[in-house]
Amino acid sequence: MHHLAAQWIVGLLRGMNIPFLICGGLAAKGYGSERDLNDIDLFVSGEHFSSVVQAGQEFVSKAAAHRQEEGWDLTYVQFKYEGIKVEVGNADGPRIFDAYNKTWVPLNIEFSRYARVHFLGLELPLMLKEDLIRYKSALSRPVDIEDIRAIRESA
Repeated sequence: MHHLAAQWIVGLLRGMNIPFLICGGLAAKGYGSERDLNDIDLFVSGEHFSSVVQAGQEFVSKAAAHRQEEGWDLTYVQFKYEGIKVEVGNADGPRIFDAYNKTWVPLNIEFSRYARVHFLGLELPLMLKEDLIRYKSALSRPVDIEDIRAIRESA
């Protein structure tokens, strides 16, 4: 079902000509992680965020809002498509909790830094491997450590 949700959100964004960047577990899978996906995570720029929320309105399962949870401090919307959660973050000002230093740090989303990877039947712009490893290392949740190990082993 993840491929249907990915096709839906990618089709929506490309149809509106909105640049996006895949991060989280889907990016990790694109680089070799084999764990089950919990959801699909991606970022769009702040200037396009409200347009994305509007375009996907019928699938909203968590309204667009600023939230601080699970090591994340950002504005995002959660859609549910074919039972799969698709979380679209606003790239303006997200922060993550650095578990080592016990402090909130900026997560700089750069849409010019990506790798094109063919995955789930789509060409996807994945956050660069080193950027993904950097933020997953800072978060250091068990799922992040598992992803980092798998990415490094598959390299």
